[in-house]
Amino acid sequence: MFDITFFAAIGFLFAAYAVVGNDALQTLGTFIASNSRLHWFWLFLFAAIILVVTFTYGWMINDGDPSYGRLANAKKYPAVDIQWYHTLPPLVLVIITRFGVPVSTSFMVLTVFATIGGLSSMLQKSLIGYGLAFAVGLGVFLIASNTLEKFFRKTEHQQHHPIWIVLQWLTTAYLWAVWLIQDFANIFVFLPRQLSAFESFTAMFAIVGLLAYTFANKGGPVQRILKTKTAVTDIRSATIIDFIYASLLFYFKELNNIPMSTTFVFLGLIAGREYGFALTQQAISFFRTCQIALSDIAKAYIGLVLSINMAVFLPFIAKGFAGAGFPLNEIVPTQAYATFIITANLLLIPVAVHLHRKTTGTMITLATLLSAATATFFLIPLS
Repeated sequence: MFDITFFAAIGFLFAAYAVVGNDALQTLGTFIASNSRLHWFWLFLFAAIILVVTFTYGWMINDGDPSYGRLANAKKYPAVDIQWYHTLPPLVLVIITRFGVPVSTSFMVLTVFATIGGLSSMLQKSLIGYGLAFAVGLGVFLIASNTLEKFFRKTEHQQHHPIWIVLQWLTTAYLWAVWLIQDFANIFVFLPRQLSAFESFTAMFAIVGLLAYTFANKGGPVQRILKTKTAVTDIRSATIIDFIYASLLFYFKELNNIPMSTTFVFLGLIAGREYGFALTQQAISFFRTCQIALSDIAKAYIGLVLSINMAVFLPFIAKGFAGAGFPLNEIVPTQAYATFIITANLLLIPVAVHLHRKTTGTMITLATLLSAATATFFLIPLS
């Protein structure tokens, strides 16, 4: 009944747990935080219904492919025989998630399956996603800070109009569905591109079970990051954040089928929002905002480099253990790719220095280096 290997099943379970646990912050974090008075089961049931509907619809219209076509490009994301090393990235992601680090699950899980072209396309789209989300968040909350958000803060402890409850639940359904369409690929990359009904719905209910565990733990450790942001527990602010985030993901979903990091989009939106507040509210430190935003980028960058290193070296090590030798040309097939890998790892030094010191000097240095590296990446193709 199952045409799925042992390592494929293990990798799927690791990925499902890591993706649901890590990305609860982005998609359901504000929903969980602003509805903390409700029992977690009712919040979970709502999210589970959206998941089942989204999954079933995608499986039906895509001929048994629940990834919504995100893995359809075989040249960039080829189907492979799952080996032991494919299960390590999601396992590492599970471990990192326990420390509350906002790691990109797309990069951590998909990079080991992607070709150079696939990695390059995914990273480009994700960086554009961060930039656009930052600009949108900054623009919206520069305006809203002294209007809507000021009103929200003054009436924080008053009884809110019931319409906000309806709007938040509708917005959460919108966001959760769009996010699932984007990130199902991170989970189902371990399974065949077309699944039978029995295989598909067995996998779906496994994800539902892991989702229940996440809700029972109130979002998990990553939820702590969200609580460091301004006014995210107010149901009205949460609704606005979720609607903007969902609309950004919907735009990128319609743009093309290339997988992307929803984490980058989320971090960009939240960073733009915090800068909007810092520029308009004297009570909010601009320096502190810079520290937090750059620290979030630094942590996400560590996960990105770790995923790239595993994608490059794990297959290389596996071939060596299997007696196929260690061909260097398979590690770095192009000079541009070799330069990219070396540079990415060297940048871990200023990242670590900033996370340790968080001074003005380390912030300026890191921001300058990451900006230069990003510009170079867009100008020089890897393949």
